[in-house]
Amino acid sequence: MISKLSEISEKAHLGENVSIEAFTSVHPDVEIGDGTWIGSNVTIYPGARIGKNCRIFPGAVIAAIPQDLKFNGEPSLVEIGDNTTIREFVTINRGTADKQTTKIGDNCLIMAYVHIAHDCIIQNRVIIANSVQVAGHVTIDDWAFVGGSSAIHQFVKIGMHSMISGGSLVRKDVPPFTKAAREPLSYAGVNSLGLRRRGFESNTISEIQEVYRFLFLNNWNNSKALEEIEINLPATKERDEIVNFIRSSERGVMKGYIQ
Repeated sequence: MISKLSEISEKAHLGENVSIEAFTSVHPDVEIGDGTWIGSNVTIYPGARIGKNCRIFPGAVIAAIPQDLKFNGEPSLVEIGDNTTIREFVTINRGTADKQTTKIGDNCLIMAYVHIAHDCIIQNRVIIANSVQVAGHVTIDDWAFVGGSSAIHQFVKIGMHSMISGGSLVRKDVPPFTKAAREPLSYAGVNSLGLRRRGFESNTISEIQEVYRFLFLNNWNNSKALEEIEINLPATKERDEIVNFIRSSERGVMKGYIQ
């Protein structure tokens, strides 16, 4: 299960049935959960906390120190949840004093050549396609999909069940349940297909679409749109998720529909 050509620190903690292939290096202060497979030529630095039944493909580098000039050697972590797949040559940096942890949730798929910088929070069942570059302090909520070769600005928030077109420059927050495309990045409709695949009823999807009509199709500013939504549309879990996301946005949300 553990190749004799790998280098495993005696101070690393490995669960049961962990497989590690040749030429992989596992440093001290690393924890790897039961059933996880790690391919060849992977480097896992101190501070990595890897869950159960993960798959980490060749060339990945987990928990290298942040690429941040403010980092001063403080202890920090990378936490990776259960059943997550990390493909070839992914790099995930550990946290800084800000959050102290970079987190990847359960059941995520991080495709080849993705970089995830310090203090990012990636929630559960997120898919990040090939060559996406995620700057520091980014938050990506459950079930989001980020298309290949996109670049995400630091401190951006991406809402749950959203879908971002490949090659996008993500400079502003992307609200939940939406599709984001074009340049500059803007609203391209509700992610209806993704929502249906996840069991959302048609009436719920219609209610989400109505919320975004108020937000993006009436030429109102966000404050006016949110006020009208709360007056005119019934309170639902999805409506409130959208309203709270936009109210809490610090960078501002992406533009509305652009013809």
